Amino acid sequence: MSVASLIVLAPVPGRAVELGLVPDPTFAQAIVGPGGAIDPPREVVDAIAPISGKLLKVFPHAYVIVAPEGVGVLVHLGIDTVQLKGAGFTLRAQQGDTVTAGDVIVSFDVPAIVASGRDPIVPVIILERQAENITLADAVAAGLELAAGDTFLTVRG
Repeated sequence: MSVASLIVLAPVPGRAVELGLVPDPTFAQAIVGPGGAIDPPREVVDAIAPISGKLLKVFPHAYVIVAPEGVGVLVHLGIDTVQLKGAGFTLRAQQGDTVTAGDVIVSFDVPAIVASGRDPIVPVIILERQAENITLADAVAAGLELAAGDTFLTVRG
């Protein structure tokens, strides 16, 4: 990475949750990578770009943005939501787009996700980095309520 640090924003509003409490072992055990999660309000929310960069992958339920410095961030909207085949999600950006932190990527119908029997928690994962390279924002570490766009974590080196 060519910068000292990269600030990653909360992609959705809600209560910050430590990654180990996410009800999916792939995320909870940081197999995909380190990060945290957000339990969103039970309403339709816009999931935003947590960093500026290229929208490398976009699915209705998940997206990856890679910063110019090479840091990738995965935002996964709910657990097992791939099974919904796009129901409850409206794409607002396309794969390959260059996005700015704060741009809306997907609208996410949280009540529809809950009604389908799935957990709407949103893991925010830093790809190809170790846990020691990230620092959760104080509000995240404390499990506080966040607004979309609040500082979520910082990635170093």
